[in-house]
Amino acid sequence: MSTEQTTFEQVKGMIVDRFGVPSEKVTEQMTFEDLGADSLDVVELVMELEDRFNVQFEDEKIEQLSNVGDAVQYIDQLVQ
Repeated sequence: MSTEQTTFEQVKGMIVDRFGVPSEKVTEQMTFEDLGADSLDVVELVMELEDRFNVQFEDEKIEQLSNVGDAVQYIDQLVQ
């Protein structure tokens, strides 16, 4: 992507805002547990991601997301 932020950069910004994690600590390998996120936090984050990217996550898929990279890849699949 040229001047547009990548999906990861956008998701990373949302994680920094929501969880107060330093930007440099957010990686694609970071799990939601690493963020200190409980199941409600994950649901709320997913809702924000759906709004931001104008996509709809499948419930079964949400349960399969183990880290930030999984969420980014899933968003990229849905946006195509």
